[in-house]
Amino acid sequence: MSDFFERKKQELGVELNKIQKKAVTKTEGPLLLLACPGSGKTTTMIMRIGYLIEEKGVQPKRIKAITFSRASATDMLERYARFFPGLAPVDFSTIHSLAFQITREYLSAGDYLMIEGGDSNRLNKKRLLKDIYARENDEPITDDQLEELVSFISFVKNKMVPKRKWKTLDEPFPGAIDILTVYEEFKENHEPRLVDFDDMLTIAFEALDTDRKLLSKYQKRWDYVMTDESQDTSMVQHAIVEKLVENHRNLCVVADDDQSIYTWRAAEPSYLLKFRQVYPDAYIMKMERNYRSSGTIVSTANQFIKANKLRHDKNMFTDRPEGGPIVIRRLASQEAQLKYLLKELSALEEYGNVAILYRNNSSSTLLMDELDRLGIPFYMKDADNRFFSHWIVQDILNFMRFSLRPERVDLYSKVASKTNAYWSASQLKQLGRMQPTKRHAFEEITLAITMKDYQLRIITEQRRSMDALKDMKPLKVIQAIRRDMGYDQMLKSRAEKFGMKLDYLQQILSTLEQIAEPLPTMMAFAKRLKQLEEVTRQAKTEKAEDMLTLSTLHSSKGLEFDRVYLIDLVEGIVPTEEDADDPALLEEARRLFYVGMTRAKRHLELLSYDKESRFVEEVRRIALPKMKKAETFNRSATKAPKTKITVPHNPDAVSSTEELQVGAQIRHRVFGNGRITELDDEKVGIQFAKEHKEFLLEICLQYQLLELV
Repeated sequence: MSDFFERKKQELGVELNKIQKKAVTKTEGPLLLLACPGSGKTTTMIMRIGYLIEEKGVQPKRIKAITFSRASATDMLERYARFFPGLAPVDFSTIHSLAFQITREYLSAGDYLMIEGGDSNRLNKKRLLKDIYARENDEPITDDQLEELVSFISFVKNKMVPKRKWKTLDEPFPGAIDILTVYEEFKENHEPRLVDFDDMLTIAFEALDTDRKLLSKYQKRWDYVMTDESQDTSMVQHAIVEKLVENHRNLCVVADDDQSIYTWRAAEPSYLLKFRQVYPDAYIMKMERNYRSSGTIVSTANQFIKANKLRHDKNMFTDRPEGGPIVIRRLASQEAQLKYLLKELSALEEYGNVAILYRNNSSSTLLMDELDRLGIPFYMKDADNRFFSHWIVQDILNFMRFSLRPERVDLYSKVASKTNAYWSASQLKQLGRMQPTKRHAFEEITLAITMKDYQLRIITEQRRSMDALKDMKPLKVIQAIRRDMGYDQMLKSRAEKFGMKLDYLQQILSTLEQIAEPLPTMMAFAKRLKQLEEVTRQAKTEKAEDMLTLSTLHSSKGLEFDRVYLIDLVEGIVPTEEDADDPALLEEARRLFYVGMTRAKRHLELLSYDKESRFVEEVRRIALPKMKKAETFNRSATKAPKTKITVPHNPDAVSSTEELQVGAQIRHRVFGNGRITELDDEKVGIQFAKEHKEFLLEICLQYQLLELV
């Protein structure tokens, strides 16, 4: 055994620690290997496979390694080939690939048709769902609703929820369960049978559960099974693996319950807590040494995640140097956060080891806009072009187009239902059939459509408002559409009716306003959106070595960077309001925050504004003793001046001018609460309850006199 590790050390330069070696050599029976971030789990898994082959004499084809994603499967395959170039290949695959293999064999006697994986097929899954929704609701489904519906169907299948219990589930929007029911019945009754990706999992389990001959064949194919990223595995996926190892029980499950962030996709982290209920003789090991991050980041993250209760207790540690403190900045606004980030990035010489991470893709649009203007190269891990095709974006563009081409009644018909004119369904159908003439669209409408008196008054007001838009700058145009055309009120009504998140819809409009702000005309605004759409496409497909990485927290898992900025860390985003109201969701939100923290190797910054995330406050409480200790050490190492002024430590104090802006609410250590009325490079003016005062910025920052309220 020791010869194997010594040999690999000499051949590859790979040296495993004591726990890793134990995980490699514990080959028989069920093993749950809990691997903390940066603990070298992939290397350990590959070495375990090599050990089975070289030391235990197992044939490579008798080993099955199952991963959660195609990227992980490819990475493991490449690393195995690099570590053991002389050995025959091992069967690496995703769980979906395995399920497809079983499903194809199980359904070989009959005919079936895959309806995912290509959009050319008339019976494409999303196309079917769009058609069903339109029939059930008499209006088209939005992109957001379609994504919610697809996720909901996947959730139901992966949770193995029986049809009789569907009505008890929480719907993403009213009527979703009815659409699911129609969709499933259509697939089952269609000739040939229709199968989507989620069906592959349920059919594969059904095959192994009911076809003893097929089950026996697959059980005999592999003597050793390993699963990676098992915290992301769903109930049906776990059930498939259980069937495969039923006889030999040589199963190695590699996971970290603290990094389970996909319960909305039906991931089942609780399975890891109940592992011994499924496998009573299971051996549980913990790989707790982190090889990635500084001592400060590791110890803080380790304490932070302990606030969660539903987890295996672990104590992550590292032998790496302590490094600098975690930087926590609370800015005056989202705009101030953006300015701070751009200033920080502009000072860097290289970007290849820098990442900006956020909860929602919507956070990236403004950032991308400014980075593109400044010429800072960036790569987007999960670029989402849907922003530019979102119905709100298209509505605003159609309003603008109509203001410039008022004879285009077809443009007005696209947004008429989004205005305050209270059009009936029959009136909207009439509008949709009208064709442009040389006259103003509103003149044609009043002649062609019978309207109530109040509608005529509203139409007159709308014409006046629309005619005024063509002379406005795009920012003012958007604000006028929201105010004068009743667009904001429409959003509120739709959010209530369809279960949409109003904050998310309003954020799209705010983003459009900020993109529009520096632009002179509506044409320039439309052109800029088109440019940004192309920039987004390129940012996803073109990755160079020295590029800044932009990524959601979810997509950052498995990555590492020297320098990491976590942004938009405010209540309502991380955690969301929904998270805050549900203990289980709050724990998942904390795990997501933990994943973000542990991407950083050396430098970690947490940026917030408005109402700071509770998770930032938790980190501050953990990190504060370390910060004080570091300050004490630094002071003792420096010769003290003759006159010493002691500054009370204030972790919430404003530390840079970028955190300040006119209008911000502020608290002065001596004078109390006030509002910033003036701000320049040297001084800040603050209006307190009874007086107005001016202060030198340098003094305020040096002595930590100010904090944002």
